[in-house]
Amino acid sequence: MAQRRTPFGDRARYWFDSTLARGAAALVGWMALLSLAVVVPASAVMVWTDPDAPPSLAERLAEVWRLTGETLRLGGATGTPLRAMLSVLLALVTLLYVSTLVGLITTALTERITSLRRGRSTVLEQGHAVVLGWSEQVFTVVSELVAANVNQRGAAVVVLADRDKTVMEESLGTKVGSFGGTRLICRSGPTTDPAVLPLTSPATAGVVLVLPPDEPHADAEVVKTLLALRAALAGAEPRPPVVAAVRDDRYRLAACLAAGPDGVVLESDTVTARLIVQAARRPGISLVHQELLDFAGDEFYLISEPALTGRPFGEVLLSYSTTSVVGLIRGGTPLLNPPPTTPVAPDDLLVVITGDDDTARLDDCAESVEKAAVASRPPTPTPAERILLLGWNRRAPLVVDQLHRRARPGSAVDVVAEPGEATIREISEAEADSGNGGNGRNGGNGLSLALHHGDITRPETLRRLDVHSYDSVIVLGRDPAPGQPPDDPDNRTLVTLLLLRQLEEATGRELPVVTELIDDRNRALAPIGPGADVIISGKLIGLLMSQISQNRHLAAVFEELFSAEGAGVRLRPATDYLLPGSTTSFATVVAAARRRGECAIGYRGHADASTRPHYGVRINPPKRERRRWTAEDEVVVIGTD
Repeated sequence: MAQRRTPFGDRARYWFDSTLARGAAALVGWMALLSLAVVVPASAVMVWTDPDAPPSLAERLAEVWRLTGETLRLGGATGTPLRAMLSVLLALVTLLYVSTLVGLITTALTERITSLRRGRSTVLEQGHAVVLGWSEQVFTVVSELVAANVNQRGAAVVVLADRDKTVMEESLGTKVGSFGGTRLICRSGPTTDPAVLPLTSPATAGVVLVLPPDEPHADAEVVKTLLALRAALAGAEPRPPVVAAVRDDRYRLAACLAAGPDGVVLESDTVTARLIVQAARRPGISLVHQELLDFAGDEFYLISEPALTGRPFGEVLLSYSTTSVVGLIRGGTPLLNPPPTTPVAPDDLLVVITGDDDTARLDDCAESVEKAAVASRPPTPTPAERILLLGWNRRAPLVVDQLHRRARPGSAVDVVAEPGEATIREISEAEADSGNGGNGRNGGNGLSLALHHGDITRPETLRRLDVHSYDSVIVLGRDPAPGQPPDDPDNRTLVTLLLLRQLEEATGRELPVVTELIDDRNRALAPIGPGADVIISGKLIGLLMSQISQNRHLAAVFEELFSAEGAGVRLRPATDYLLPGSTTSFATVVAAARRRGECAIGYRGHADASTRPHYGVRINPPKRERRRWTAEDEVVVIGTD
């Protein structure tokens, strides 16, 4: 059989590759040959074309050698062969020394740059915020910390997570955007290692925030991180305040013990369940929570006002024109919406909603109240409710518990889930835990609970349900399975929302849907109406942690605001306070709410309910601002049911 002839170019390339494979010596040899092949002919051309070149061939060759030596730094001395060889030897020694020195310097610089890029150097900052851990909440936390530091010079946020430093910086830069005057510093390493935590200089930090990671054993990881932080801060006084979050309330006690007396630990699942239920009972309330918790608008502050000492709380409500007073801090305990006759004690702090900590200025607005516009009708009674719960996850029992707490007699909850998601036993346990088998606490003694098996991503499942007969529809996503992306449950939720949207279009009737999502980016994909209630659990917890990081005393305020029993944020019909069609000031609304034992802090205008970005929600409007109030408008108050 005749052999196929290999082309010369392929054989030459193969031979060249084979010589290179022999190591550094072959590479140096090829570099020397290539250099000589270029430099020697070029030097010869320069000599032979030089008008002043020597006439003899020997002298011209010596000149070529000299030019070659100067070009390649090989000496180039002329004379006897021994002199030329010594010149080459000295040049080689010099070249070896210089190249070795350059190599050592380059290696040292490369190692230093690599170490810096790995995030293994110690941060030297004072009063900075330290964020330990990585999850979807990190983007909200960092974004809010940047917003909180907008008026501060030299502010810094340090993020430590067991991820590549460059990847963290790129992710935060993409999702957070501009950092303004705040410097972002990322460090890589496990947050549970006490030897790594000093990289963030926690002893000199202004606050430390511990985020639960996106994994099944997140709460145990948070407790270990808090223990590592306590070990890293051993002997440091004073210690920075710590704000952490756990998902399961069974880990809260351990986390609180590890965080220390100045630590604040939030239960993310409980808070999320409370907000879902509040949104189900009063559509639009999630927009109010968003306005109150982010740093973009007005937020909660604690201020001291000695001039108001001794005055009843009811009068204090109208003592500021651009600030809303909602309660007192007395002896470290929040008193939200106290009785109007409660006098302000000398050591009390006022809980206010205002633009900044220096914008609360006394300006009595009592003269702006128009009593003729105040409604005298009784409050709108809360009827029994029917709620459809689509899906089941670890927060579902907490949602059922919250529904039980304030349910009116005759209320019902129908749960639709696949057999593998929720069982009769789980439903019964949720009902028993929340209300002793239907005899709920705090008056919630009339809620019935029923389970229906079905796949909520199938059209036939939803068609069998008379979805329009329910007062509210809650859509919950599955718990992420091990190995799946954390936001994978959102995919099923989006499918369910698409089917509900189809039912709305077929009947021409809008459904009051409350949706739980994990990734805030999926909100833009959700087929829901403008201003619909979407609960981004991670984002809400991130907002809460950011607020508390600026003032840990706000933790008790938020605990009562979002509890089922305390004074919380409520949306009431404007007709409960004002005559429909009246044009009057917001101070009149505050006075009308005071008569009902509530603190008015804003409103939602029906005309702008579908308009971005606030969807009609206005928090802390000027009390002298006048507007026309319609029967469809709503008033935002701090009160009880």
